[in-house]
Formats: sequence, C-alpha cells, structure tokens
Amino acid sequence: MRAGDSPGARTLLKIVIPLALVALAGCGRKGPPVAPEVRLPLPPSEVRATVGPGEITLTWKNPTRRADNRRLRDLAAVRIYRVGDSGVGEPRPAILEGDKIIGYTELIEVRIERPEPAVIEGGRGRLVDRAGLKDGQRYTYVLTASDFLGRTSAPSQRVSILFITAPKPPVNLTGIAGERQVELTWEPSPSLSDGSPLAGAITYQVLRASSPTAVPTPVTLAPIGNRQYTDRDLENEQTYFYSVQAVRADVGSVAVGEPSSPIALTPRKMTPPAPPSGLIAIASADAVRLAWEASPEADVAGYVIYRAAGNGDMVRIARVTVPTTVFVDRAVAAGPYRYAVSAFDRASRPNESGRSAEVRVTVR
Repeated sequence: MRAGDSPGARTLLKIVIPLALVALAGCGRKGPPVAPEVRLPLPPSEVRATVGPGEITLTWKNPTRRADNRRLRDLAAVRIYRVGDSGVGEPRPAILEGDKIIGYTELIEVRIERPEPAVIEGGRGRLVDRAGLKDGQRYTYVLTASDFLGRTSAPSQRVSILFITAPKPPVNLTGIAGERQVELTWEPSPSLSDGSPLAGAITYQVLRASSPTAVPTPVTLAPIGNRQYTDRDLENEQTYFYSVQAVRADVGSVAVGEPSSPIALTPRKMTPPAPPSGLIAIASADAVRLAWEASPEADVAGYVIYRAAGNGDMVRIARVTVPTTVFVDRAVAAGPYRYAVSAFDRASRPNESGRSAEVRVTVR
C-alpha cells in the first residue's frame, strides 16, 4: 500500500484542500479601490491668533477624523506655516505642494508625542510665536496635519493678525481694602514694551487671583479707560491678589501687555455690632455684679466692660467672650460708680460697638 493510499492520508487531504481554496478566495480585493485623498487627515480647525507683549499666541484644535470621516487614530504632527506682509489686500492664498505651503515659511513641526515648545492639551494646541515679529506687519498662519505614514492634510483655514507692540505694565498700583470691596488706582504705562512712545488707544484690564500662585483672571467684562476700579461683592477676611495690564488698540489690531506686579488686599468687616442692652448692676459690700442681654448678632465675639468712679471718665476694666453675659467687679471700694458695656465682633481687626446705656450703683 502506498503512503498516500492510507485512510489517514485520505482524511487529511479532505481537510487541507478546502481550507486552501478558502484562503485563496480571500486573497482578492473586495469592493472598489479607495482614492488616496479620502485617507488624508482633516486639517486642524478653530485656528486663532492673539497679540501679546512681543509675541503672537496661536491656538488650534487637532483633527480627529480623516477626509472620509473615519476616525483618525494616528495623528503624528501638525506643521505651522507663516507669511508676513504689509497688510494691504488679501492675505497670500494657502496652496499645498507635496507637504509644504507655497510661499509660506514653516515655523515648526509640532510632534504630537513631544510637542515642545508648543503645548498640546485635551486635543488642542498652543504655540507662542516670537520669531522676528515686526510692528505693523500682518502675519498669516496656516496649519496642516499628518499621520504616521506621512499623509498630509489640506491646509487649514488661514488666520491673519496685525502685529503691534504691546504696552509696558502700568505702574504704581495701589489699593485700599474696605468692607467686601477694594479700591484700586494706578498710573499709566510709561511706554510700549520696545521703549517707543505709547500709540493708539490704551485701556486697562484688571486681574484678580485667589493666591500668589493662582492664574489671575479678568474682573471686568472688557478693558476700561479709567485708571481706577472698585471691585465689589468680595468675601471679607479673604486675601485677593490684584494686577493690571495695559491693552493697546491701534490700526485695527489689539495687543495686551504684561501684568503689573501684584498687590495683596484683604477686605474686612468694618461695621460694628449694635451696643448691648438690658444692662443691670447690683452692688454688695465688696463687689458689683453686672448682667446684660446677649447680642442677637451672629458675629459678636464678646463684650468689653467699662467703669467710672463718680463723675470721672469711663475706663476699660475687663473683656469677656460669648456666651458670657455677666461680670463681677471686685476691684471696688465704697463709693458711687457708673458702668457700661460694649460688644466686639470676630473681624480680623475687631469692630467695637458704642457703649450701652450707663447704669449707676453705690458700694457701701
């Protein structure tokens, strides 16, 4: 008997041959071919530019889809291009040739895995451009995205901005803390950040932070023209940190300067409580016992007791804390006395009320 005639061999052939046919059938391409352009990443979107002191900050949103709307899972890099001009006429069109934009200078290729000096957070990017910016020049930015195979998107929407030099910080910022408010005043910026005279309309943005290390945020809806501002509806006994930055508007553009050095201000309660009421005094042979009604105000911390001998001046003799509303004065000799009581609150600098109605008593 030949080896191939054995029952085991015949069984093996029956299994292997169908599997081979199935494998051969699966090697063919199914469906029509996909055009290369539909596999390209979509370009970055929501491209924005703002002018700062000696810089332009560019922000964008990274693409998450390809041109055929399939999910983009391998975004590798975002390239940023820039061109400068005088600002006359339309900005230069963005035409892609290979993986470059014709007539634009490539500023940087931002690698998604290692984006420095750009920042990538939550699918959004940010780059601060300080490269050779000139006052009065218009700068137009265009972005492209590429995947790990090097396939490059179409150009993003152009964003153009006129660069103007920002002002230096305002000077001599001072403030006065009051009850639930602070009053701020400052002097104007001495010049633009490059030392040239101020030009254009200069307004001011007041910034506030809750700690020395917190990022300050604007407290006004828009920059103000005055060099004074009152910040109201604050919490008493909480310290706030204030700074002011100058904003220049000129030739159709806006530039925001660096903030001034911060100052710390703490609003505090300045309204004293009402005087205590219902004071009574009872004399014995060697002491005077005082009692009064508790203050109804929640922030009262205690009471101050005053005494005068005969028609003399009132002198502070003791202080008690709530809930105590009685006091025994044992430092008395025979003779007439007058007493009064005041209340003080829990403020960091306690506010003391006026004195209560006086009571008279004689120690015999």
